[in-house]
Amino acid sequence: MNLSDANRRIHKNKKPRRIGRGPGSGRGKTAGRGHKGQGQLAGWSAHPAFEGGQTQLVRRIPKRGFHNRFAPYVFVVNVGEIDELFAAGDEVSLDTLRQKGRVKGPIDELKILGHGELTKKLKVSAHRFSETAAEKIRQAGGEVIVVPGPTPVAERQPAPSE
Repeated sequence: MNLSDANRRIHKNKKPRRIGRGPGSGRGKTAGRGHKGQGQLAGWSAHPAFEGGQTQLVRRIPKRGFHNRFAPYVFVVNVGEIDELFAAGDEVSLDTLRQKGRVKGPIDELKILGHGELTKKLKVSAHRFSETAAEKIRQAGGEVIVVPGPTPVAERQPAPSE
């Protein structure tokens, strides 16, 4: 190895390799596709999970349960975190949590849980509260406000039958 081989520099606008342009190019005739097989013809492209006939990784991994992609996304915050983030007399809501940088991305509902201690009087508005969280907020002299959100599945009316 020579010193001149160590750094070949970064080529920002590197020319693409011209495939199928004769035997002198090194990629002529079959253009790197081989002689036979499903990949030789134009227009063929493999599925992203295709592994050459081998059972795909997606199908080899065991699966359990069910994930409802249409379920509302509920963001959870503990009472202890609220105590650290806010000063006494502040209003706690989804918007104020977003301003503090605690909440990011699309959220359907906010739920307050009772882990931790609350030492300040706060006005907390959320879609859901656990019993212990509501109790701790009230004991600290704060106020619990339930914000109406998406209708729970159990309370939705069935479609009228004809």
